Amino acid sequence: MTIVGIGIRNVWRNKTRALLTVLGGSVAIIAFVLLRTVLWAWNIGVEYAAKDRLATRHRVSMIMPLPKRYVEIVRETPGITQTTWANWFGGKDPKHPDEFFATMAVDPDTFFDVYTEMSIPPDQKAAWRADRRGAIVGDVLARKLGVKPGDKYTLQGTIFPGDWEFTIDGIYLATAKSVDRSQFIFHWSLLNETLPERQRDLVGWIISRTDNPSRSADLSASIDKVFDEKDVQTTTMSERAMNNSFMAMFSAILTALDFVSIIILLIMMLILGNTIAMGVRERTREYGVLRALGFSPGHVRTFVMGEALTVSVLAGVVGVGLAYPIVQLGMGRWIEENLGGFFPYFRMSPGTAAVGVLLSIALGTVSAIIPAIQASKLTIVDSLRRVG
Repeated sequence: MTIVGIGIRNVWRNKTRALLTVLGGSVAIIAFVLLRTVLWAWNIGVEYAAKDRLATRHRVSMIMPLPKRYVEIVRETPGITQTTWANWFGGKDPKHPDEFFATMAVDPDTFFDVYTEMSIPPDQKAAWRADRRGAIVGDVLARKLGVKPGDKYTLQGTIFPGDWEFTIDGIYLATAKSVDRSQFIFHWSLLNETLPERQRDLVGWIISRTDNPSRSADLSASIDKVFDEKDVQTTTMSERAMNNSFMAMFSAILTALDFVSIIILLIMMLILGNTIAMGVRERTREYGVLRALGFSPGHVRTFVMGEALTVSVLAGVVGVGLAYPIVQLGMGRWIEENLGGFFPYFRMSPGTAAVGVLLSIALGTVSAIIPAIQASKLTIVDSLRRVG
């Protein structure tokens, strides 16, 4: 039996307390992992954003439209290789009006050339382009709505009122983690033809791809400069910058989640520290006997640290082990299906799992430092006199 082994075995001398401590630490790790997964999933749109894609919108607000003629001007800009456009439609499922998913009117000839991360079979894409009332949906939304290619589906308009009937011509899959798999996409021309004359030939935003990602800032400035002399001015930015600006609106929430995750770790450290301190207090006379037999203060510190590391490792491993099915098999799937616009990919990353275990070990080590030092400083006489 080694010195560390003796410290580890000391954990199980009070099995109930050890199990409750491991359980308490595990719950703290689960909460920490869930919060960090939320933050990671929220930032994934920025992390995996296409570096060569630009978005051009109205300078005042994204909800204000641009003249469609701007598309050709952007397309002719040197350095721009592909251009498309889209309008936010704001439709909803009439059977479940409270559930949200993105609905957009797009240009069928160019949209999937710009958004290459959305994979759709060529035959389905061709059928959709030829079908004026055709629609393409993400695989997650298709399962949620219970539709397949060839089915008829009626979308209830909000911004553009009425019942809009479509034929589901295809289902796209995402090849990037930043892509929302719950989008409903149909022909922009269908929407445009139904609008009053004064609202026609307007687009929500213009999306372009560049020939060199490193030139994105220069190209954005060039595009906006062209429209500075027009009636409607624009703001162009990279997809990553646009995602960042969107996230900035929720900076207070993200900061709060960061703060809460830190509080959870502090609580866990207190739980572990209290358990270790109780164990040291109960075994003070034993440490005195060991010292009398020739064990050094360093040996006593090792006993205490071994006990702390055992509990913290177990708490970290059990916590991450329980968090995995909660996120991967339960919460993650539900969030992707119902909040895909905000969290297109909600999974526990290996990095988050590793951080959870390592932090548990680190906190267990820190929480044991003071009890270990106190135990090693006790004299043999004082230790043998201590009762309880």
